[in-house]
Amino acid sequence: MRIFAIAFVAALIALPATAAEQEIALKKAPSLDKVEANCQACHSLAYIPMNSPFLNAAGWNAEVTKMIKAFGAPIDDADAKAIADYLARTTAPEV
Repeated sequence: MRIFAIAFVAALIALPATAAEQEIALKKAPSLDKVEANCQACHSLAYIPMNSPFLNAAGWNAEVTKMIKAFGAPIDDADAKAIADYLARTTAPEV
């Protein structure tokens, strides 16, 4: 009986990990393909809407630079600029 209880508790703990990740739909705009290809290679695109209320154009530029310099993201300079521009244009808070 004890083994059953432990297995049941373990299953309850593990169940949320098996849930499907919610699909993130970013705004269609130029350079979306670069964002999806480069950013999603290392982490979920969910980070973009989570951070968008806090970052302006300079903040997104710093974030992309951090991903390259601190975390070693293999993004060339042209793509980095396109990604930062896309993020600044499409995630601006609604006024």
